[in-house]
Amino acid sequence: MLRRRALLQTAALAWLGKSTMDVQLIRPGDAAYRDAKLGYFTQYDGQRPSAIARITSPADVQRCIEIARRDGTRITARCGGHSYPGYSTADGALVVDVRGLNRVDVRPDGTAEVGAGVLLMDLYVALANAGRMMPAGTCATVGISGLTLGGGIGVTARQFGLTCDRLVSAKIVTPDGVHRTVSATEHADLFWALRGGGGGNFGIVTSFVFRTEPARNLTTFSLTFPSAALPALLSVWPDWQAKAPDAMTTTVGVGSGRNPHVEVSGCFVGTNAKPLLDDLVRRVGSPPTARREQEQTFLSAMERFAWCKTTDGSCKPSWNGGGGTQGRGSYVATSRMLTRPITDPQRLAEIFKNTPNSYNMIDAMGGAVGRGPASAFPHRSALASIQVELSLQAGEANARRAMGVARDELAKMFGATGYVNYLDPQMPDWAGTYYGSSLGRLKEIARKYDPDRVFAFPQGLV
Repeated sequence: MLRRRALLQTAALAWLGKSTMDVQLIRPGDAAYRDAKLGYFTQYDGQRPSAIARITSPADVQRCIEIARRDGTRITARCGGHSYPGYSTADGALVVDVRGLNRVDVRPDGTAEVGAGVLLMDLYVALANAGRMMPAGTCATVGISGLTLGGGIGVTARQFGLTCDRLVSAKIVTPDGVHRTVSATEHADLFWALRGGGGGNFGIVTSFVFRTEPARNLTTFSLTFPSAALPALLSVWPDWQAKAPDAMTTTVGVGSGRNPHVEVSGCFVGTNAKPLLDDLVRRVGSPPTARREQEQTFLSAMERFAWCKTTDGSCKPSWNGGGGTQGRGSYVATSRMLTRPITDPQRLAEIFKNTPNSYNMIDAMGGAVGRGPASAFPHRSALASIQVELSLQAGEANARRAMGVARDELAKMFGATGYVNYLDPQMPDWAGTYYGSSLGRLKEIARKYDPDRVFAFPQGLV
């Protein structure tokens, strides 16, 4: 322990000249390294970062960036470790683990200062304890940082917008080592870029300030339809969802195989979702084989979507010192945006059914997302996002090949678009796909703040 701490502290002292603060640096050969390097996805367990820095302050982040600049070492930030391509556990990289920045301060004015290392379920608990809520994702162990920087699609998005839409300001250590506050009035160009410009670019965020909402009860629900009803569901769902009130946000979930699982699940901000759901059933023309509706508190609803309980450790990671029991993931994924009506529902149904070992999700957008503030997120007009997940049951190479077929078929139907938080390392023209009309300005901002390409990575803006 003393050896690895001394290494980083000595390097830090060389450039700071006055700091005596310590940074915990874990390197190959240290007893803690095997667990400390792990992210969420098991397929990247063989990757070997050069070191993991467990930081506890913005000053620690500044030292890590300066060391990376001096040594020419690749540097990457990690919060929840859910990077689909495994970038946050990259070979040879200095991984700056921000989990130590885990404070949540809910203020009297309803804003919340959230450390960059906070995981979603911990955020939900802190907000609920203060009688507040905000839109974000459904996976308990995803970090607030990556979710926000890529946009943040969630189960209340149509009512409250994307996670990044709630951002008031952020603090970030830029590649020059300066700890900056960015907002609509300070470094406004960088503030624009951080809301949808993707994680891994521009520096390492240390904290966020979000606008929150008073907590209210939500109605969660799921409707399971017969497999044969899938084309009819895909035909009527977009129009039904678009005409529903903003309080209604749904996901269409479809499995693979000849008789796939077909489900509509979601959240209604309020207490009377039944008439809307009855209307969907009427339009589909087939009664669901199972139906569940339940009014819940905000926190209980978030537990339900995350399939875990805050009281038993199942919402906390079982890896990287998380101390919980939530399991890790073994799958690959890609995405497209639903940019126009589904004119050939049978074809879309066949894509989903014929993608082996897959689960496919269409997450509704529109509503407040479409009315959101000017930001780098480029898909405001999309009806929904489509995510295709494939298990590694037949091996990673086979899964990625099948994923590519589905991805390219979806592009023929809906265009070459995608959601940056579902990064696919094989995505054709990935920069234009993920950033669309925002790409040119994002590149200019990246060159301005990172001219030396400190934060370069395979799908990075520099």
